[in-house]
Amino acid sequence: MSIDFSFTKKQLETREMIRAFAKNVIRPEALGWDREGGIPDDFLRNMAMMATSMGSNAMRSGLGDDAEGATPEGADKKRGGNLFSALAAEELAWGDGSLLLNLPGPGLGGPPVRATGTPEQKQRFFAPFKDMSTGPLRWGAYGLTEPAAGSDVAGIRTSCRKDGRHWVLSGRKCYITNGAKAAWTVIFATIDPALGRAGHRAFVVEKGTPGFSVGRLEDKMGLRASETAELVLEDCRVPEENLLGGEDGYVTKEGFMTAMKTFDNTRPLVAAMALGIGKAAYDYACDFVKANYVLSRPIPRYAALAERLAKVGRALESARMLTWRAAWMADAGVPNAKEASMSKAAGGQAAIRACIEAIEICGAEGSIATEHQLLEKWFRDIKVYDIFEGTGQIQRIVISKRLLSDLKSF
Repeated sequence: MSIDFSFTKKQLETREMIRAFAKNVIRPEALGWDREGGIPDDFLRNMAMMATSMGSNAMRSGLGDDAEGATPEGADKKRGGNLFSALAAEELAWGDGSLLLNLPGPGLGGPPVRATGTPEQKQRFFAPFKDMSTGPLRWGAYGLTEPAAGSDVAGIRTSCRKDGRHWVLSGRKCYITNGAKAAWTVIFATIDPALGRAGHRAFVVEKGTPGFSVGRLEDKMGLRASETAELVLEDCRVPEENLLGGEDGYVTKEGFMTAMKTFDNTRPLVAAMALGIGKAAYDYACDFVKANYVLSRPIPRYAALAERLAKVGRALESARMLTWRAAWMADAGVPNAKEASMSKAAGGQAAIRACIEAIEICGAEGSIATEHQLLEKWFRDIKVYDIFEGTGQIQRIVISKRLLSDLKSF
C-alpha cells in the first residue's frame, strides 16, 4: 500500500480559507483571549457553524471526532478524515493554540464513546451536539488523569462498585480539558487496582449527577483561554446504562483497550496543533531576521542565524511528515500506534525547539510580553503539547517497545 498525501481541490481551497481566517480573524484576538482566560461563546458558535458548513472534523469537535463518524457523510475517508483534520488543525493552531480545545462538541470524550459505546449510548450522548446553532453550547470531556496516575494509566485509583442498578464512583480527576462546562465526561475507574487494566471500567458521567462536582479550575502558564478543571466524585451514583459498552464489553480487556486505541487517532492531531504553534514562532523569527539582517553579507553571525532557522525548518517539516503518515494510516485502517506516538513525540519537541530558537533569535523583541507581542505567548503555550495526550517520555517508551518488541526485556 503506497502512502498518498495528496489533497482534493476542495480540501486545498478549504485550507486556504482556514489559513486566511486564522491570520485575519483568530490571530488578532489571541492575546485578548489569553488575558481574559476564555473565548466568547458567540465566536465559538460561529466557528462551530462554519465548521459544519465546511465539513472540517478538526474544527467541528476540536480533536477530530464529530458525532458518530470521523468523516462527513459521502466523504472519501482516505482523503477527508484524519489527514485533512491534521492539516486544518495546524492552520487553526497557527492562529491560536487554544481555539481547537475550546470548540464545542464531544472533544476527547467522543472517540471512546464512538469506539466502545452501544448504539443506544451513541445516540443518547451524541444527540445534543447535532445542532448548536441555537440554544446553549455543549462540550464533552475525557477524565482519565489523576493526581498520582497520568501517564501510568494502570495506576488509576478512582474506584467503582456495583450497587443495584447503579455504579458508585469515588475519586478525583485532574487536568481535565473543559471539565467544568462539559455536559458529560467519560470517567475511567477501577473495580480493583490490583487487577491493573483488567479492572478498568469507563462511564459516561453526566453533569448534575449526585456526587459529581467540579473542584478547582487551574491557573495555567499557557493555553490560558482553555479551561482545565479538577473533577471530584464522592459516592457518585451512575446509572448502569452509562457503563460504556455495557457489562459484556469488559469480559476481556478488549473494551478498555479499544477505548485507549482512540489515542492513535487523536495524537497526530495534537502533534499537528503543536506544529501550528511551532510554525507561527518559526515564521515570526524568519520575518524578524529578514527585516533586521542582510543574510547575504559574509558575516559569520548571519550565517549562524540562517543555519539555526534552517535546522528548525527541517525539524518542523520532518515532524509534519510523521504526523501526516500517522493520520493517513488511521484513515486507511492501518494500525498506527507506533507512528502516532512518533508524531506526538516529534511534533511537540520540534515545536518547543522552534519557540526557544525564536525567543533567542529575536531577543527582547520576542521575550517581552507587550500588547502586540505573540512570541512570548507561544512560548508559554507550547510546553503542554509535550505533556498532554501522553507525555513525550511515554511516547518514546511506546516507540521503543514497538521497535524492540523482539527483545525479551520488553
